Amino acid sequence: MTKDKDVSSARIYVTATFNNTLVTVTDKDGNTLVWGSAGSSGFKGARKSTPFAATTAVEQVLRRAQSLGVKQADVFIKGPGSGRDAALRAIRSVGVKINLIADVTPVPHNGPRPEKARRI
Repeated sequence: MTKDKDVSSARIYVTATFNNTLVTVTDKDGNTLVWGSAGSSGFKGARKSTPFAATTAVEQVLRRAQSLGVKQADVFIKGPGSGRDAALRAIRSVGVKINLIADVTPVPHNGPRPEKARRI
């Protein structure tokens, strides 16, 4: 499927929640090449939310992506979890060249309507 495409450059999406870290590698068109998470890397329960679990998940996913020919990538990080910095360090250690690092964490412009003011 991806053998005939040029996937030397890709996009890496890292979603770091408080409970898990999800990693998806796509081509430039957004088609998923490989994906994984701290849970799929063998971590369960509270250990899924650790930076070490995020590092392990990113390394496993990027090894598979490198076998498809990925050499450089744009990195998009989302979420407040503890795996954010660990994921970036893992990407650098695997040897994928990082072209761009973008924080795409959703931030409300105004948020929901505030509660009614208390009258005492």
